[in-house]
Amino acid sequence: MSYEIGIRALRREMAERLAHTEYCSNYALVRTVTGRDPKADPGAWREFYRAWEIDFLWTTNDGPVPWEERGRATDMGHAEFLEGGTDRRDRIFCPFSDVEEVWAFDAVKEYGLPDMEELVSYYERWHREGQRAHPEQVLPGGYYKTLISGAIQAFGWEMLLLAAADRKKFDRVLEGFFRLSLHHYQAWARTSVEVFICHDDMVWAQGPFMHPDFYRASVFPRYRKLWEVLHEAGKIVLFCSDGTWTEFVDDIARAGA
Repeated sequence: MSYEIGIRALRREMAERLAHTEYCSNYALVRTVTGRDPKADPGAWREFYRAWEIDFLWTTNDGPVPWEERGRATDMGHAEFLEGGTDRRDRIFCPFSDVEEVWAFDAVKEYGLPDMEELVSYYERWHREGQRAHPEQVLPGGYYKTLISGAIQAFGWEMLLLAAADRKKFDRVLEGFFRLSLHHYQAWARTSVEVFICHDDMVWAQGPFMHPDFYRASVFPRYRKLWEVLHEAGKIVLFCSDGTWTEFVDDIARAGA
């Protein structure tokens, strides 16, 4: 069964074949493989995953209420990626007028910490429903806006880069995102998920956009603290970032992913 193959691979155990995962949102491909329309038929995805021997699904969940409903957040727009351009967004808006506002930003004060018991229940329910819908695949828990991705969503790239020019001040800003993420990681740790994806787009396609010393002083130690919470609960931690972070592979492994 695909689930067993996926979980064995994540446990670094031998399975009957190599485990397989892909992030796919190509509706035309699903229609071609299954003859069913995933836009109208949720069962199309299950059939597609079975046909392509997908053992692990890429999922994250940052909680029930999006940041833009709780505080300030930047909208950088979105290019067309999905079929029919349904994800295209032309609106561009940044609520921060200067870098001083960014340096004064505290993510916990801005977005608040949801009630812990309610958050645990929300994540547990979401995971159980998702795993029940896809019993043949490993469905992980996960958090998307961990540190740098959180700063991207809050400030947008222009303000983030201006703020990062002062390492000491930007470190204080990241501390707020860390405390917010820690609250959610603690909630996830109390759920029944076996595997957790920490997502954080910390680099560009060309590599790091901040000095490597800053990552090693201000980013990776915070990852370690977040992942320790999950390890103590017996969870397998996976790390995911867009871009090129080859020079940081050993740092990520040492931090616990």
